Amino acid sequence: MATERQYSPIDRLLLQADSAMRTLLPSSAHSRRPSPAIVQPDHKMSDVDTRHVAGLMRINHAGEVCAQALYQGQALTAKLPKVRKAMEHAAEEEIDHLVWCEQRIHQLGSHTSVLNPLFYGLSFGIGAVAGVISDRVSLGFVAATEDQVCKHLGEHLEQLPIEDGKSRAILEQMLSDEEHHAESALEAGGFRFPAPVKFGMGVLAKVMTKSTYRI
Repeated sequence: MATERQYSPIDRLLLQADSAMRTLLPSSAHSRRPSPAIVQPDHKMSDVDTRHVAGLMRINHAGEVCAQALYQGQALTAKLPKVRKAMEHAAEEEIDHLVWCEQRIHQLGSHTSVLNPLFYGLSFGIGAVAGVISDRVSLGFVAATEDQVCKHLGEHLEQLPIEDGKSRAILEQMLSDEEHHAESALEAGGFRFPAPVKFGMGVLAKVMTKSTYRI
């Protein structure tokens, strides 16, 4: 019977560095699933709508960068192996979203946020601290974060031009996946954060969205 490979602390740090580079370097990550946008027709949009959608997708891409960092930080400090594996699995699923958003941004003739390295570092630190506190807090943080992401995705879906079926298909699939991640984290024993904590997280999320919309 095969045994699970045990990684040393140095091995894990090297894996984290590799994950960071694949997340932050353009076109370095590869999705396991094809983009939902592939099957959608490419309708021409006005320049104003194109810039707006690019800004929205840049926000969503930055959010996925934060999610990657959060999960990797939590996986590094998680106490229970099953929680660590759950975090690593969630990070793998989020890679699809990261790639889809980046592809769509480039199709719209725009760029990902220059602030991504900053947000990655901050999110990694938050995830690592949450993992140190307890696995329940770590899982609860995942659920609360995914709730914020779902809220933003819903708002962005309402703002998309009706002719932009490509971006809509991507965001709808992302929303479905994120809702599942939030539910899974709570079912695994995640702590339900109180309203004041969620409010504070919402304020921080607004800072991220406002800054990455243009840069």
